[in-house]
Amino acid sequence: MSAFAEFDQERQRIDSLIGQGYTITGIHEDLDGARVTFIRSEPAGEPVELLLLTADARKHVTALLVSGFRPAAAVESYS
Repeated sequence: MSAFAEFDQERQRIDSLIGQGYTITGIHEDLDGARVTFIRSEPAGEPVELLLLTADARKHVTALLVSGFRPAAAVESYS
């Protein structure tokens, strides 16, 4: 699988969770990648954790956090 295809899969998972109303509650980076924890407040649910292996996906999460976390804009920019 190409590097872009790996990033695109991870980006789609991130954007899908955000589109479902999840918010990022934690990021833990180690040598294996970045573990990003998402939680949805309404309706309350279990936390979801994604392991991001690509640097571009980690940058995407950071860009979402820095931009003020506007889910609609993040999803539309890749349509």
